Amino acid sequence: METSAESGRTPVLAARRISKSFNGVQVLFSVNFDLQPGEIHALVGENGAGKSTFVKIMSGFEQPSSGEILLDGKPVRLPANGQAEHLGIVIIHQEFNLAEHLTVTESLFLGREITRFGVLDRKRMRAETRRALDLLGSRIDENAMISSLPVADRQMVEIAKAISKDARVIFMDEPTAVLSKEETAVLFEQVRKLRDTGTSFVFVSHKLDEVLELTDRVTVLRDGQWVKTAPTSMLDGESIAQLMVGRELSSLYPAKREPDVDEEIVLVARGITTGFVRDASFEVRKGEIIGFSGLIGSGRTELMEAVAGLRPRHAGEVTIKGVSMSSGDAHAANRAGLAYMTKDRKSKGLLLGSRMAVNLTLQSLDQHGKFGYLSPKSEANALARAMRRFDIRVRDGRVVAGRMSGGNQQKLMLAKVMETEPEIIIIDEPTRGIDVGTKQQIYHFISALARAGKSIVVVSSELQEVIGLCTRVAVMREGRIVGWLEGDEINEQEIMRYSAGLKKMAG
Repeated sequence: METSAESGRTPVLAARRISKSFNGVQVLFSVNFDLQPGEIHALVGENGAGKSTFVKIMSGFEQPSSGEILLDGKPVRLPANGQAEHLGIVIIHQEFNLAEHLTVTESLFLGREITRFGVLDRKRMRAETRRALDLLGSRIDENAMISSLPVADRQMVEIAKAISKDARVIFMDEPTAVLSKEETAVLFEQVRKLRDTGTSFVFVSHKLDEVLELTDRVTVLRDGQWVKTAPTSMLDGESIAQLMVGRELSSLYPAKREPDVDEEIVLVARGITTGFVRDASFEVRKGEIIGFSGLIGSGRTELMEAVAGLRPRHAGEVTIKGVSMSSGDAHAANRAGLAYMTKDRKSKGLLLGSRMAVNLTLQSLDQHGKFGYLSPKSEANALARAMRRFDIRVRDGRVVAGRMSGGNQQKLMLAKVMETEPEIIIIDEPTRGIDVGTKQQIYHFISALARAGKSIVVVSSELQEVIGLCTRVAVMREGRIVGWLEGDEINEQEIMRYSAGLKKMAG
């Protein structure tokens, strides 16, 4: 039985010299790792560092090309397709693993239904579901359909599903990406309680402040190789970031450029009202970066979808360069020069089973063919340009989007949007689920677009993101714009005062 040299204890789960190749391309190189009983262990690295592949191997969803996995100090071959759950190893996937046509209770117990005398014991399953949700402080209705839940609630259901399985080891892949600060705090409290009873966690996250707050140890991967494992108390955000990217990140945000007050107003939204958003108005000048902040559920995405023609307006008007846009007409808005980049790259932004070139040109097919026929040469040239322009790093340009890292997917989605040659770009959650190095690149891409005369609207749940990028920030609460900030007013305290309803817009 193998023990950890560092602690003298037997790790509950360990990896020894794990390597992995896909179609002859090696993505992990002899990685070692150990997880102690009752430990929260962070696994961090840039997108493409190999974190997701490593997690899949350690939870049985992939098999290593070489090396071994130890469970309680003994070599083990983990069963495939999630069957490692029978050994107490559970993974909360970054991509939701829920059936939309089922209820919350049915989703939690899918494949492990409770029966009594050969009949489903729905009452007990509902009670167990309620218990798991209550532990997380969640008010989600256990009888609600998954399809009716917003993204943040679906994430809480995924977490409740893992907790309900009484796991020994829980892998959490970006669990807070769509959660509010309050929901994150409740989750962390429950994770600590479970840790204190002996449950072990592997916490995969790009939010380094959360890594520092929650975890006991940190392991850093870079380019598929182990870089360092250290107690969290011996690290800070800057040192972790440097280990991840192998270079200093002295200027995460580019210098702001204040637009000239005489610049053309290219987008005007007046009195926009949808099912949730009420009487929202704003305007955007040429070359400007404005931000929309607010708590999750404040109506930011709904407003932007209404402006972009992706959902109907009940009232209000949108004009692009002086031309009024019909309600719910996304094609007209796109033709007028407005592009919308969704926050949900997995289900709305990309075709995960299709190659990069197909995704890149999906919204701009008329630019890459004649007489109804697509030109492979034109498409290939567009992909080569996009890979250079947005630094999309893949070993093979024929890779399908679902095999790319989150950061490269985000860059591909931005390239896809820019392929339509828009003048106004709405970017919803530009860096969700990507590492600090790629964040820096995205921020500089956005700044460069603005300097080239493009107008940018950034919607973000990360306060530092809107503070670092935007020259004006709107704060939304309960479907309304409740505050506008400029200059030195753009800070966390002011944004949170408006978000929490402690301050109201003058007039």
